[in-house]
Amino acid sequence: MSALRRKLGDEYQVVSTSASGGGLPPPRSAPRGKRQRFGDKNGRCNVQHGNLGGETSRYLSDLFTTLVDLKWRWNLFIFILTYTVAWLFMASMWWVIAYMRGDLNKAHDDSYTPCVANVYNFPSAFLFFIETEATIGYGYRYITDKCPEGIILFLFQSILGSIVDAFLIGCMFIKMSQPKKRAETLMFSEHAAISMRDGKLTLMFRVGNLRNSHMVSAQIRCKLLKSRQTPEGEFLPLDQLELDVGFSTGADQLFLVSPLTICHVIDSKSPFYDLSQRSIHTEQFEIVVILEGIVETTGMTCQARTSYTEDEVLWGHRFFPVISLEEGFFKVDYSQFHATFEVPTPPYSVKEQEEMLLMSSPLIPPAVSNSKERNNSVECLDGLDEVGTKLPSKLQKITGRDDFPKKLLRMSSTTSEKAYSMGDLPMKLQRISSVPGNSEEKLGSKTTKMMSDPMSQSVAELPPKLQKLSGGGGRMEGNLPPKLRKMNSDRFT
Repeated sequence: MSALRRKLGDEYQVVSTSASGGGLPPPRSAPRGKRQRFGDKNGRCNVQHGNLGGETSRYLSDLFTTLVDLKWRWNLFIFILTYTVAWLFMASMWWVIAYMRGDLNKAHDDSYTPCVANVYNFPSAFLFFIETEATIGYGYRYITDKCPEGIILFLFQSILGSIVDAFLIGCMFIKMSQPKKRAETLMFSEHAAISMRDGKLTLMFRVGNLRNSHMVSAQIRCKLLKSRQTPEGEFLPLDQLELDVGFSTGADQLFLVSPLTICHVIDSKSPFYDLSQRSIHTEQFEIVVILEGIVETTGMTCQARTSYTEDEVLWGHRFFPVISLEEGFFKVDYSQFHATFEVPTPPYSVKEQEEMLLMSSPLIPPAVSNSKERNNSVECLDGLDEVGTKLPSKLQKITGRDDFPKKLLRMSSTTSEKAYSMGDLPMKLQRISSVPGNSEEKLGSKTTKMMSDPMSQSVAELPPKLQKLSGGGGRMEGNLPPKLRKMNSDRFT
């Protein structure tokens, strides 16, 4: 136990839930009486069909399946009874032929040729039939050619015997080769557990395969049986709901070599969304587990079933590990297959946890508000684009460019968000903004002044070659060709 506590921690307590583990499941706070189960632990369903009336004839229409579905004692009784009646009936037919021909009175007359030699009473007729049916052929009793009715009865006996053998032996063979007994070596944990796994509240149970032969294409499904009433007032006593055990992710397809823990994540889509540690004592439900697969040795489909009621679901428990690494192989300890231990688990349902988390969190996070503001600015920008395209051509010429409103809004929005990079400013403004003593007001005023008169730079700030071209302090436009001067004047007016 000390080694276990060092491995799992002091806050965990081992609880054995099987008789073999040397313990009993933890007692309930309010033990209830034994309730009626829909399915037993061995997989048998507690359902009986009654008041069939004339529907019983349907069983006789499929007589082969009816005989296979019968219990072994009834199957053996029918097998023995059918052969006994057939043998007595055919032996009586041979005795009747001998009696009608008078062979019983002339059995010891060597000059008389009977229908069947050495048949002089019923036991001898019965032995002749057994020798013929089983093809033993001792050679003491045999049919002669002086009896045409005996030849016809011999042919009828051969055909009838073949039919009876094929039917009854076929039923026995199918019943013996049924994979139902293969399900006896497929184990389910006696209890299911609810605890946290990967940060989510999870319902778990364990399955295992005792044989070395694998179950090919093993698949597991879970059904929740619970009574409920519809909004229209209809009462459903055994409403079946599907429990997702990994259908969307493919986790329901099992590679059943070692014991596996099957998980159902309890979320908003789960039927256990409102289930808590408090409400599990008052709820009434049953979880039916169905494991299907193909037997590797015979290729036949096998199905194993079990069920868990609400009393067999342990809140705040986890299964004990059963796999250990030995020299060259992994060892499975099935003595701890059903054992569980307690782990810290919140007693609230998933719905209650989400509500508490929602109440403790702020209503509108800052990131959400910023994103909303950006979306609004983008929507305004798109709206201005549409307005700009709808302006008359004369107004579009006054604005200078078609995308003027869009650029204006972008400049205002980026100024408020301070999203312009330094590379977008002129070199002089970059030098001014890099000085730590300058304020944003000075920078804005200088930017406005330079952008209002973009061609008013002094000649002293220009390179020497451009100063020559400018003619010693005038604008550069004086030395430009007339065509370029006209284009510039049209652009800035």
